[in-house]
Amino acid sequence: MKSRFLSLVLLAGFLFAGPAFALDLQQARGSGLVGERLDGYIAAVNPSPEVMRLVEEVNAKRKQEYARISKEKGQPVDVVAKLAAEQIISGLAPGSLYQSPDGGWKKR
Repeated sequence: MKSRFLSLVLLAGFLFAGPAFALDLQQARGSGLVGERLDGYIAAVNPSPEVMRLVEEVNAKRKQEYARISKEKGQPVDVVAKLAAEQIISGLAPGSLYQSPDGGWKKR
């Protein structure tokens, strides 16, 4: 059951970087403008108005999806988000930034 739940979270994670944001999010990741946080959301590493807009849009969509999965699976939203973060971070392209447990940024 846990692996099925993780599979759903992984699938949802890939949907977050879906067609509407794929190119922008990928470019922002590849340029080191954003990083994946441990809580399942992205953060601006090098903020600008465009980057902040992207961060807000992606995080809003992720929040909605985490809430949907939470309701569907009966898991707290923060648990869903943290599981998604693990899956997203493990699938990042080399050079992408992610948050370390101490709060700093590391490259994949």
